[in-house]
Amino acid sequence: MSDAAITDSEARTPRSAEGEHPGWNVRWIAMGLLPLILLAGVLALIVATDAGLGDRTVPPIETLSVQRVTLPEPDRITVNVVNDGPDEITIAQVLVDDAYWQFTLDGPRTLDRLESTTIDIPYPWVEGEAHAIAIISGTGVVFDAEVPVAIESPETNSATFARFALIGTYVGVIPVALGLLWYPFMRRLSGDAMRFILALTVGLLVFLAVDMFQEAQEVALTAPAAFEGPLLVPIVALLAFLLLMTISSRKSDAPRRGLAVAYQIALGIGLHNLGEGLAIGAAFALGEVALGVFLVIGFTLHNVTEGVGIAAPILRERPALKHFAGLALLAGAPAILGVWIGGFIYSPLWTTIFLAIGIGAIVQVVVEVTRIIMRGATRENQPWLNWTTFSGVTAGIAIMYATALLVAA
Repeated sequence: MSDAAITDSEARTPRSAEGEHPGWNVRWIAMGLLPLILLAGVLALIVATDAGLGDRTVPPIETLSVQRVTLPEPDRITVNVVNDGPDEITIAQVLVDDAYWQFTLDGPRTLDRLESTTIDIPYPWVEGEAHAIAIISGTGVVFDAEVPVAIESPETNSATFARFALIGTYVGVIPVALGLLWYPFMRRLSGDAMRFILALTVGLLVFLAVDMFQEAQEVALTAPAAFEGPLLVPIVALLAFLLLMTISSRKSDAPRRGLAVAYQIALGIGLHNLGEGLAIGAAFALGEVALGVFLVIGFTLHNVTEGVGIAAPILRERPALKHFAGLALLAGAPAILGVWIGGFIYSPLWTTIFLAIGIGAIVQVVVEVTRIIMRGATRENQPWLNWTTFSGVTAGIAIMYATALLVAA
């Protein structure tokens, strides 16, 4: 190759960071920033000229999302609202039971997009009765809220914290601990029976994931529509699943210890019980459900099988007693936290996110337990999907469905 050809080839080849042209990095960064700068200019032009549409003569688009209605004390109702529309909205009037009523706000009357405020209404509500609330904007648009059953909202004090903690213990920690007590019995099971128990665990977790997805979608519909709650559920669940799979990935093909899988199952179930506690606390605070003895019994029966699923991966091991205590707390204690959050500072958006994370965590655990089943089948030269595993998955789903009916009742 001639010297001229070499020189021409070098002229066409970009120089490296250590090359002779130190200004190359600056030009490279500028080339990357140029489209962003131009995009910012275009967006600024659109905003300044109202996209070329001129002065808009149509009425503003107003949407007010009611997030929470509470009765903090007798003769007082508070309503937390968020401007969920693209335009600002002014809160002009409030009706309670078809009568105009005075009110105060903890901020300005006019709310910008996604700005929130609390409406304080001095109204003599009647315990045990329903009350209808209507919020009227400056343009006359009416937004409805309601108090299904008027019950004074729980106060933030030590007695209420203790009472909510007891409820969370009943529906979370105690059922999981009772389920773990089957560990000595399950250790004596045969190989086929253990595969059945592992498949049963998969069935339990699949039911929990589907149940959480349905619940998350319902809660997402009550969050401000601007956040796209129903779309947020699968996205957050997928990201949580991928994150946990990335963390648990291993360079080698060595099987994971059963105790590690048990802790993963406990974490996934704990996130589910957190969402369950959120629902219980919010319902209790709003007076929408009577947390009687029968309801607590129903949750206990529904959750006791979770302990069986946690114990399944460690049947070939003999963990120390402290691990059983840790597993019970990891899976059950989040229910206590959930009841506290739901009872005092419930938020539909954050509840949706918590539930979606729980879905991703549970699906990741389903993958781990399925791997255990497949490795065992490979060692014994058997198909991993047979009548034993199919029956186990079916039994797990059936048990969870049957006990869920007690809670629904």
